[in-house]
Amino acid sequence: MKQITHAYINGDWTLTKGQERFSVINPATEECAAEVTMATAEDVNLAVDAAKKAFPIWSNTPVAERAKYLNAIADEMQARYDDLVQAHVISMGCPVSIAGAFHVDCAIDAMRYYGELAIASMDKVEERDNILLTKQPIGVCALINPWNYPLHQLVGKLAPALASGCTVIEKPAEQTPLADYIMAEIIHKVGLPAGVFNLVFGQGYEIGPIMAEHPKVNMISFTGSTRAGIEVAKNAASTVKRVCQELGGKSAYIITEDADIDAAVRYGIEDVMGNTGQTCNALTRMLVPKSRYEDVIKVAKAVAQEQVVGDPTREDVTMGPLASEQQYKKVKEYIEIGQQEGAELLIGDGEKPESVDKGFYVKPTVFTKVTRDMRIAQEEIFGPVLCIMEYDDIEQAIDIANDSEYGLSSGVYAKDKAAALPIAARLEAGQCYIQGSYFSMYAPFGGVKQSGNGREWGEEALHEYIETKAIIC
Repeated sequence: MKQITHAYINGDWTLTKGQERFSVINPATEECAAEVTMATAEDVNLAVDAAKKAFPIWSNTPVAERAKYLNAIADEMQARYDDLVQAHVISMGCPVSIAGAFHVDCAIDAMRYYGELAIASMDKVEERDNILLTKQPIGVCALINPWNYPLHQLVGKLAPALASGCTVIEKPAEQTPLADYIMAEIIHKVGLPAGVFNLVFGQGYEIGPIMAEHPKVNMISFTGSTRAGIEVAKNAASTVKRVCQELGGKSAYIITEDADIDAAVRYGIEDVMGNTGQTCNALTRMLVPKSRYEDVIKVAKAVAQEQVVGDPTREDVTMGPLASEQQYKKVKEYIEIGQQEGAELLIGDGEKPESVDKGFYVKPTVFTKVTRDMRIAQEEIFGPVLCIMEYDDIEQAIDIANDSEYGLSSGVYAKDKAAALPIAARLEAGQCYIQGSYFSMYAPFGGVKQSGNGREWGEEALHEYIETKAIIC
């Protein structure tokens, strides 16, 4: 069992001041995989001071030199690819067959991408008559990351922050610290200047507020629940710092009457079951025309039954356990709620598959006869649970899709791209996937309404870490 007793502060491993230990549980075995010493306010202050001290040097390091560091980190991530994959298998139960594609590949590519992007944009001066506009890094950034995509979300924040010239203090979700620990080892090996990257481990409700309200932190980037995001924003308000939030979602997916039903439904089922449903932008509300309802449920059941649920170390497994006992209990509760509300179970019953006798497993679950007023249609479940909802015409479908406090993502599958685009334009969400498209690191990612503010990924992510300075001649 791994023992993590040190934080990474000011370019070195520093014994954590706290005494509290947190057990990282392997969700497939329910056994302790690691113990981590939780940080204190003193640890956070040391990390912030180190980042503050390093900022003048790092921000004035030539952009091309910063990009070299990012490329070196990417090279070492590639060298430790298997370690990063195993970190996700062990701490969150992601099947080894998909962990690389879901969690590691994009993260490596993003390190290189943001280095190149910074070279192309950071040093450019825009001239408007007698006004010069320059770009400067915002300063010390606090990054608080989630447990469902530990490495992916870390790099989505860290790469643009470093590329822009910011220094960083990072806190992973306490449940999934292993990939972050490896990243600190990688950063140490490539020789990133002391204080540019700092890592502390801690409980979100204890360490998060300290980071958010810290007067020496200029920006906080948070990914997690809407409830926690509200608290982060409140804590950050006292020091008027920039806040970027990627929060909850309950994304709608409209399938039109003239769509290829086999392809559209398969895409929707596989989207929700991927990462055991623990994806904030999963298309968990499938809206289908009443005229095609029977066709849809037939395909949905068949595709859902294709999922191989079990030990994530097996190459044939496509869906592992939920990441924690807490999440397991939450998903089971929502399955019970759905049944009580009158929704019908097409597949799944909230019980563990017969092939396992331990672990936090839930079978692929599809509800039919779901109406917009049901809790399972309005609240984020964060598990392998899909709600199929019927509509009369496309106007009603759009109305149902937008009837949500969330607005992170959405999807449309129509006859073709031309038919899907007008529908996509009317959906109240930060992203829309049409005709079976997939996540792209080049596309800005973020939500509207209670799904957050600001953007990660794409060129827009770099802008979050930059201030525009006007020089008037």
